[in-house]
Amino acid sequence: MTGLVRIKRVAQVRYGLGQPPKLSGDGVPIIRATNVSQGRISTKNLIRARLSDLPLDRAPLLREGEILVVRSGALTGDSARISTKWSGSAPGYDLRVTPDASIESRYLAYCLLSRPVIDQMKLASSRAAQPHLNADELGNTKIPVQRLEKQHQIADYLDAELTKLDDLVNKKRHLVRLLNERIDSRVLQHVSKSEIVQPEAGTPTLPIRRLLAKVTRPTVAGSGVITAYRDGQVTERGARRAEGYTMSASSEPAGQQVHVGDVVVHGLDGFAGAIGTSEANGSCSPVYHVCTPRGGGDSRFIGRLLRLLALQGYLGNFATSTRERAVDFRNWDLFGRIPVPMVPNSEQYEIGEWITQLLPLRTAIERSAALTAERRHALITVAVTGQFDVSTASGRNVTEGVTA
Repeated sequence: MTGLVRIKRVAQVRYGLGQPPKLSGDGVPIIRATNVSQGRISTKNLIRARLSDLPLDRAPLLREGEILVVRSGALTGDSARISTKWSGSAPGYDLRVTPDASIESRYLAYCLLSRPVIDQMKLASSRAAQPHLNADELGNTKIPVQRLEKQHQIADYLDAELTKLDDLVNKKRHLVRLLNERIDSRVLQHVSKSEIVQPEAGTPTLPIRRLLAKVTRPTVAGSGVITAYRDGQVTERGARRAEGYTMSASSEPAGQQVHVGDVVVHGLDGFAGAIGTSEANGSCSPVYHVCTPRGGGDSRFIGRLLRLLALQGYLGNFATSTRERAVDFRNWDLFGRIPVPMVPNSEQYEIGEWITQLLPLRTAIERSAALTAERRHALITVAVTGQFDVSTASGRNVTEGVTA
């Protein structure tokens, strides 16, 4: 490393959209903070707007090589480079960095993901009551200076090595998805053979209240907060990221105790998959239904069955009212009347065992993913700061220690 330079000396820093435009089901993608994650752009919860509804004079469409930096909230300072795929998208409400000819855009994007630069952005954003980074603060953030030729070498090296790391984790996650699909397919076979799908000739159904008993236990002081995530995991919130559940409902005062093995149903977010079997002890908000199986049923199977019925839209047909992005399941008397397939306990237990066997693999893979994220940051940092020469780093085993 030959020195440091402020970002504003090598790039223009501007703001994205000032006000949310009128949204549309099709049209131009709008990349927001929720779509930015450690150098990558995700399609999760992607919103769109018609071109005619965008203020192109104030916020032109994004070009390949520009970089979006999250300007506020828990993810302040996170960033992602605009690739060919996302060129022509609209900037969200964050900061937009446009590199000039003196810097390789991929190199600048990697600098923004390096530990020294992230630390500078965190320090600048922490001066407000809530994390917030403005254009001037980002423009004054210092990045390592490298010769342009060296910038290209570093970017090429990191592109190749980080792809190896990402591919390794993606293959493991794909395996978990396949195993989950196998479980879901077997559960849904019982739905398709039941009176729900075949009213005249299907296997019998029974109301949820005959499958589950709703319990209300007093909370235990000092216990963690149990959260039902929309991917079906129910666990103590500190064990996971703060994403994938409804903050407004989850922040209500804790009102009941949850035990390992309880079936937990979020009264408002259940429609989106926030139903499952608890993996931890703790307390939860009164907005949840906490239940135990009746008649020797298997809670692992029942939690998966109800979640799939919610995602299929079946449970929502019985809701009393709806609001934006939610279906109201809070009335237990009404919810308990919903008919679901009657499945023999032996079959429930066998599927429940599949689910249990999958848990250690999922845990190991997520631990591997966390280790990979740490290695990504470390590798980026030593590369852009010149702590090793990438031209002689061929063959370095960056995947060592990240196997599940």
